[in-house]
Amino acid sequence: MTNTDSVVLGADKNYDTRGCVDALRCADVTPHVAQNRSNRSSTINGRTTHHAGYASSQRFRKRIEECFGWAKTVGGLRKSHFVGCEKLDFRFVLTMTAQSLVQMHNLGVVAC
Repeated sequence: MTNTDSVVLGADKNYDTRGCVDALRCADVTPHVAQNRSNRSSTINGRTTHHAGYASSQRFRKRIEECFGWAKTVGGLRKSHFVGCEKLDFRFVLTMTAQSLVQMHNLGVVAC
């Protein structure tokens, strides 16, 4: 496996545990886990964080989490108001579509 074909997994700082990081490395997966430095040392060391791919992975992860945060606060997905997978799936798709439209409007892509 070459360096360009490597598998990378980005995750929250809750996955910054010795067991999770070791399991990922044993499976030949590069862990791009956010560092958890609150009251302890992180298991993600300089071997991972010095790569440019780690920084870009953290930026992409933040962008993805912003969408889900918007869906929870503005889109009303914090608490499910529907019973059944089909109705909940429809609400999720509708909310994420609205989030995309708002994001495109804020970027100036959509002309009014």
